[in-house]
Order: sequence, then structure tokens, then C-alpha cells
Amino acid sequence: MKNRNHNIENRNRLMRLACGSLFFILFTGCQSLQKFMSRDLEDEDFVIGQLYVDEVVRETPVIARPVVAHKESSSSKKSNPIGLEYSDDDNEELYEVVNEWLGVPYKYGGTDRNGIDCSAFVGVVYRKVYGINLHRTSNDILRDVDLIGRSQLKEGDILFFTNSKGKVSHVGVYLKNDLFAHSSTSNGVSVSNLNDSYWQKHFYKGGRRKD
Repeated sequence: MKNRNHNIENRNRLMRLACGSLFFILFTGCQSLQKFMSRDLEDEDFVIGQLYVDEVVRETPVIARPVVAHKESSSSKKSNPIGLEYSDDDNEELYEVVNEWLGVPYKYGGTDRNGIDCSAFVGVVYRKVYGINLHRTSNDILRDVDLIGRSQLKEGDILFFTNSKGKVSHVGVYLKNDLFAHSSTSNGVSVSNLNDSYWQKHFYKGGRRKD
């Protein structure tokens, strides 16, 4: 009888331990879930963006570092703030903002000079140059624009690119002569050529801000 009671007591102790362990797992799981959801509410790009995250791109950018202004030479050709040949159509403020951010590293979810992702960079450009607030993620920025074809691109238009799954995952700002500014996974904020084989393959549409 004593052994039976002892066995029952041991079994009850084990059940209490198991229930305690289960409660701890569920509790910590709930805490993690709450933390996850809290971050989701604070940063839309954290969860939704996982579906559209930038892929690692290996390319040689046209410009990867800030351009230092030089005194005007005797040449009749004038250059804009990132060193491209100047034209009367250039929005000098756009090129100045791009030049300020050139070389800043890529960071998924980043929004400052310690690291910035593609949609945040485009957002910075649009706020500073045009006074326009865009949606946070690459895919959501589609709602801010009217889509246009490549042949219609003008300075300041937004470029949309897809990843290998066909999802819009990357954005940049068109400059001119097939060049665009963006924050890429491999080079950070830089200027690239739309004719590069990767960008040509993954180009989706241009987007012009709605009036």
C-alpha cells in the first residue's frame, strides 16, 4: 500500500513538473508572439517585407561613393552634384540628396545613415526633394504611383523590380540616361545602370507619383 501511494505521489509530481514545463513553454511562446506582433505594428516592413525582401545582387555600380565637388574647370561642360553631365532639366536638389547618401550601407529595415533599405531610401528622397510621404514597403509604394513603361521614364520616377519569385521586392529612383539611385544589398546606396543584366531582367515597371 505504501509503495502504491509512493508511486502515485511520484506520478503526481511528474505531472506537476510536466504541466509547469508546458506552461513555461506556452508563456514564453506567447511572449515571443507578443514581441513579434508588437514589432509588426511598429514596423510594417518587418513581417510583410519578409515576402518581398531584397535579394543579394552582385553588380558593379556606376557610382558607389559620394562625389566631392570640384571647382569649375575651363571646360564648357558642367556637372551636377553626383558628377553627371549637367542639363537644364536636372533637379539639382535630387542629385544633392542622392550624393549625401551615397555609400551608406544596406540594412534590411534600416532607416538612417547607419544602414538603410531600398524603400526607406526612396522614402527619404521623396520627403526631402518632393515633400511627399510614401508607404514604407517596396510593394506598398505601388499604391502611391501610376505605373508607366520604361520608355516613359523621367527624372524622379520610381523604379520597381521583382525578385526570383516574381514579387516586387526592390525600388529605386530614376535619374537620367538609364541611371538610377537605390540602396542595394551588395553596395548600399549607389547609382546603377538599368541596362545591367540583373536589373534588365528584373525590371517590372516605372511609377510616377500621383497628382
